[in-house]
Amino acid sequence: MQLPNDVFILFSFLNTQLRDTGLTLAEFCSEHQLDLSALTEKMKAAGFRYDEAQRRFR
Repeated sequence: MQLPNDVFILFSFLNTQLRDTGLTLAEFCSEHQLDLSALTEKMKAAGFRYDEAQRRFR
């Protein structure tokens, strides 16, 4: 899966996907063969943190 390069578009895309599919971030990454740690680091560098309880980035 090709992810958006812009981190703000990526933020919106990920939250929409997680909401619509009901998957956790780990499940989503596994299903789409994405590197979970690289993705969370990219989001963290932009100031976003994954909220496990709500299954979304904030």
